Amino acid sequence: MASKKNLYKTLIIGGVVVLLLLVIARKAGWIGEDDNIKVSAESVTSETIIEVVTASGKVQPEVEVKLAADVSGEVVDIFVKEGDVVEKGTLLAKINPEIYLSALDRMVASVNTSKANLDNAKSRLRQSESQFIKTELTYNRNKKLYDDGVISASDFESVKSAYEVAKADVDAAKQSVSAASFGVESAEASLKESRENLNKTSIFAPVSGTVSKLDVEKGERVVGTEMMAGTEVIRLANLNEMEVSVDVSESDIIRVNVGDTAAVEIDAYMNREFMGVVTEIANSANSADVMSSDQVTNFTVKVRIVRDSYKDLIPADKPTYSPFRPGMSATVEIQTRKEYQVISVPIQSVTTRDSTVASSKERKRPGDEDESPKQDTEEEGKKTGVVTECVFVIGEDGTVSMRTVKTGIQDNIHIQILEGLKKGERVVTGPYNVVSRLLKDGDKVKVVPKDELFKAEKK
Repeated sequence: MASKKNLYKTLIIGGVVVLLLLVIARKAGWIGEDDNIKVSAESVTSETIIEVVTASGKVQPEVEVKLAADVSGEVVDIFVKEGDVVEKGTLLAKINPEIYLSALDRMVASVNTSKANLDNAKSRLRQSESQFIKTELTYNRNKKLYDDGVISASDFESVKSAYEVAKADVDAAKQSVSAASFGVESAEASLKESRENLNKTSIFAPVSGTVSKLDVEKGERVVGTEMMAGTEVIRLANLNEMEVSVDVSESDIIRVNVGDTAAVEIDAYMNREFMGVVTEIANSANSADVMSSDQVTNFTVKVRIVRDSYKDLIPADKPTYSPFRPGMSATVEIQTRKEYQVISVPIQSVTTRDSTVASSKERKRPGDEDESPKQDTEEEGKKTGVVTECVFVIGEDGTVSMRTVKTGIQDNIHIQILEGLKKGERVVTGPYNVVSRLLKDGDKVKVVPKDELFKAEKK
């Protein structure tokens, strides 16, 4: 009898223990199905939001002069190397001047010949004028005699013909002098051009700066013409003023203004941020490919790197030294707008929904019966296609309410809420597919830590 009582007692205790374990397991989610949707959540807070436009580009000098050959020939001397600092007027390179010296000599001879021809023409003019004076006197005397009837008409005609020939000789001599004068001017112009071509064989620095690029070697041939750009020889740059040239998309360019500050990150200086300012915005787009169907339209923006932000990288004994080199890769974050301590939520908590969707349908789960097509049709009919921004606010009982909001600027983490929320309310922030598609007004949710939520998703 005693053994039977002990058995009943043991069974009762065991049943109670099993029941407790079942309750604990149920609460812990080890067994059974939890009807609530697991989500992560954050409270509505006040944050300082800085709206930025991010773009990548290359470092370049603000002022860079490309020196090209103006005449053709062989490079016989190069007097500088890349990195040299030169002053305005410094001789940088020399092209073989021999053929231009010969051309100059020919032009000097041509000028002398033209001047001699001019002198001869003037001499002939003087002779013609002298002969004309004599002929004119004879003509005037014989004309009077002819008028008085002293000489015959034939004699007067002979004198008159000689007079007209002398007059024509003077006119021809004057034209010869004029032509010879033009010949001298032409020869002198050619001489001037030859001198300029000879001078162009020596390439001088037009400005002070640093040799940033040397494109030719001694012995190479370069081509230069007056009508088009010749072979590039040297680049001079002012490395004390550097900028980043970036391409900004057409959707972002409307928010960028000259004078906006920027944070500049250069790949060569990891974990270092420099200060920049927008100095120039292109008026015209630089399209990647005009004929391409998937054309990308960008605008070039230039951001000056403020020297004070990197002066610690400049050695005291080298005030003209620049820690940046043309062509370095850089990323800029242009600060287009800043709002202090405004109502904000995490970006991922804001989604879009049809503005007139009625109360939510029951969330389908494995094993649930399909809803009737009639119900789906009726509910779809309640949609108007008007899409609005909204968030899901969590109530005290775990029920979410879909609330329409009006948003403002945003940074990489937060987005400003202009209307629809107040500080302290809790909004659903994840998972993404739940916020963007699955969650509906009136659903029950269970807030869990993010790490637990992501572990569940991985499983």
